[in-house]
Amino acid sequence: MLRVMLVDNHLERTALLQQSLTRAGYKVIAHLTDTANLNDEVGRHQPDIVIIDTDSPSRDTLEHLIVMSTNSPRPIVMFTFDEDSEKIRSATRAGVSAYVVGHLPNERLKPVMEAAIARFEEFNAMRNALDEANTKLSDRKVIERAKGLLMKQRGVDEEEAYRMLRNMAMNQKVRLGLLAEQVVQAAKLLL
Repeated sequence: MLRVMLVDNHLERTALLQQSLTRAGYKVIAHLTDTANLNDEVGRHQPDIVIIDTDSPSRDTLEHLIVMSTNSPRPIVMFTFDEDSEKIRSATRAGVSAYVVGHLPNERLKPVMEAAIARFEEFNAMRNALDEANTKLSDRKVIERAKGLLMKQRGVDEEEAYRMLRNMAMNQKVRLGLLAEQVVQAAKLLL
């Protein structure tokens, strides 16, 4: 059962949404009236998804979403009445996975939630792949520098320098890129 955090300052609207979520099989674990402490509350309650119901997302709301999305990323569904395309873009950049304009019939609630979760997971997978590719590229650059230093210092060829780095990394049980960075840093201290 997915754990949901609701953010809405209209208690009547919140009660109706909470009933719809419960009927759809979700568990509402927390309710906030604004986003001021969103990051802290997400950290404390650990919801699976955050739903924000607002007439129009304010700049403060979007800033709080950016902080939460950076520190504790979660799928975010925003229900609003604001159709402004710039607001939609800003909300998406802030981490909103689904931006729904107008009233949402109960029968569409579950598909919207599932789509938001799927979009969030896909985005996270792409972000992780990009981070991994950037790390590998950075590692390659520093490994090349470390190999060059070893070749010059020890008078060995490129293959032997790489073998030396790889053996040191295995012996120390660290990533090759990390060991190469340590070699480069040590060389900077000595030169």
